[in-house]
Formats: sequence, structure tokens, C-alpha cells
Amino acid sequence: MTDCPYNLVSGGVTAPKGFVANAISCGIKNPTATRLDLALLYSTIPCSSSATFTTNRVRAACVRVSQENLRQGDYRAVVVNSGNANACTGESGIEVARKQCSVIAEELGLMAREIGVCSTGVIGLPMPMQRIEPRLPELCRDLSDQKGHDLASAIITSDTCEKEMSIEIEIEGKPVRIGACCKGAGMISPCMATMICLITTDAAVAREHLDAITRVGVEYSFNRVTIDGDMSTNDTTIVMANGAAGVSLSPSHPEWVTFERALHDVMLEMAKRIVQDGERVTKFVTVDVIGAPNDQEAKQVAEGVAKSALVKSSWNGNDPNWGRIIHAVGYAGSLVREEKIDIDIAGLPACRKGEQTTTPSDELRDAVLARNFNVLINLNMGDAHYRVYTTDLSPEYVDFNRSEYAYWNQAKKDGLTH
Repeated sequence: MTDCPYNLVSGGVTAPKGFVANAISCGIKNPTATRLDLALLYSTIPCSSSATFTTNRVRAACVRVSQENLRQGDYRAVVVNSGNANACTGESGIEVARKQCSVIAEELGLMAREIGVCSTGVIGLPMPMQRIEPRLPELCRDLSDQKGHDLASAIITSDTCEKEMSIEIEIEGKPVRIGACCKGAGMISPCMATMICLITTDAAVAREHLDAITRVGVEYSFNRVTIDGDMSTNDTTIVMANGAAGVSLSPSHPEWVTFERALHDVMLEMAKRIVQDGERVTKFVTVDVIGAPNDQEAKQVAEGVAKSALVKSSWNGNDPNWGRIIHAVGYAGSLVREEKIDIDIAGLPACRKGEQTTTPSDELRDAVLARNFNVLINLNMGDAHYRVYTTDLSPEYVDFNRSEYAYWNQAKKDGLTH
């Protein structure tokens, strides 16, 4: 997104100074499983924090409690679990999320409002607190700056790999680090996608300034992705800044833009990795709409194409079907004119002024055989533009998402459902 200079470093969310983590196995989804599924991120010194959450009107209990806590101040720690979303679980779900915060706070010597709580997994099942609560004190022990990767492993669900990144930039001649990890592979749609993302930095940034750059960064990253057009109940991005690097930043600082760009680059990279690891996808497609009358209409067209099941199915079949693309442009809600629309696929002209070009179909087909390609749509009606990152839609995606019956069976064994 920018030409901001930075060096990649190891460590993920614990690469910045003053951040430690731990992750353990609780068997949240399956008591016989041994994979990591409960994690804790902790700043050893006070920090400022910012967060964005799902815009779905159905919000998980963890989202509600995290929002409630953030309104009262800043987070010092975030507890995250996979295997259960704690969504649509009523008042008992709220009590569970609050209980997690209170136990963690007591163990760390904090107030419950200083804890963020995130969950991801199956919607509608009560949390198996009989397996989680006894392990929370253990989670707070053995915290280490070497366990960022363990945290990244513990939060994934249908992801095929951990998604983490950490970079180092120089500000005032001092090293400043930004670390991140995220999860997300399905139920992905803008505002926000089904994801949890934790970002840390050892720069000091006041809450108001952190809020501002976080929201801009989310808009150009996590709000620009779609895999299947479904919006989750649990989406959360949390950014924490603790100042351990000895550098204090604000918009008036001469190197503020360097930090802002670096943070936004990390967010964009995390967003791209979510799409690239989409459930059973075979294509990573960048949809650019230019020449729109205004930003909103550019967005409508880009998202309309990026979410179209017909378009995405054709990409899965290596079919450069620009007809499906232009039909999605037409119903997206923007005031387009058919005779003005130009479409390029993988850099090749496929449509000009609403009609077929002379580009050989074999060339277009060869171009979309690639895993990564770009679709450029020029409406030729203005100067606004918008970009969305999306995928194809495969038969394997449908098969993968046909049933979650096994999870409900386990919940029945646990006495949590009928």
C-alpha cells in the first residue's frame, strides 16, 4: 500500500517490547483434542488501546463485553478462545465473558474492565466453562515474549495456517516494532470480515490518535475483503500501544506518517492473508473499480462483483467470463451506463464500451489460470475508485460448510444443549 521502509522481524504480537503471551489446550470444541485453543496477550506496562467490532446487529457476548470494557478505559490484556463463538448465548453468554475477564484480571492484578475478550467458533452453543474456567489461572502463568506464535496458533479455526507478522521501523533513531496476528477463512464480508486481529506496538500513542489511525487502517484493509459475502457476529480488531520503545507519537510528530503507514501496511497484509487462506479457495482476485461518479457507487460496484456467486464460480472454473462481471456491475445499485463500461481481466482488455473485445479467448483463459489476478472495471463516469480483495467459490467450499452437527453432538454430551 505504501513504500514505507521496514524490516521483518520474528515474534508476531510479542515482538514489540513489553508484550507477552501464553496459549494452552482446553478442549473447548472437543475435550479429547490437544490443539491450542485458549490464549492470552498481556502488556506488562499500561497502554492505550483501540478496537473496531462487527457491524452485524447480532453481536456475540464477547463483543458486547469488550465494547463495554473499552468504553471505560484501555485494555491491558486480551483473552481469546477458538472452538466456540459465545454468540447467541443470551445473558449466560455475557456472564461467561465477564467471568473470563474477572478471573484473568484477578490473576494479573488488574481490573476486569482492562481485559478484552474474543471468541471464535460455532455460533449458538454455550461455552464449556467447566473446561475453561479451571485453566484460566494456568493461562496467566508462564507468560513469555516467545509465545506470539502459540497465540496465533490458538485462535485459528478453519484457517489452514497461522497468520502473523512483525516489523521494525526506526523513529527518532530508535527501533519501534509493530506485531500482529489474525484468524479468518470463512464467513468473510466487509464491515467487518469474520476475523479476530490483535495488533501490538511498543510506540506510545494516545487513545484518540490510535483510534483515528486504527479506523482508517481498518477501512482500507479488513473492510475491503470478502470470501463468501457473510458477515460474522464476532469480528474484532484490537490495537494496543504501550510505549516501551521510548518513543511517543502524535500527528504533530515529524515521523508520524512513517508509523501510520507501517501500521496500515501490517493491517493490509493481515487482510490479504485472510483472503488468500479462504476456505477451499483457489484464487485471490483484486477487484478495482475506477471512473465512478462517487466513492459510494465505486464501492457498490466493487463489492457487487466481488460477492457475486456466479462471477466467483466462473473464476473457480478458470473461465474469464466478463459477461458475468458486467451483469454484476449492472445490478450493484450504481448509476452506470452500459455503453461506457470497460473491463480488463489480468491486464487484458475483455470488454470495451460494454461489448466484447478482440482479445483471443484463449489468452484470457490462460490469464485466469493464475492463482492471483486483477479485474479492472472502468465505469468512465467520474474520478472515484474502490478496491476489494476476494476469491473464487469452489465446490469444496460448499462441502466444507455443509454441516456443524458434530459440534452440537459434543455440546449435548457436555449437557450444554438438548
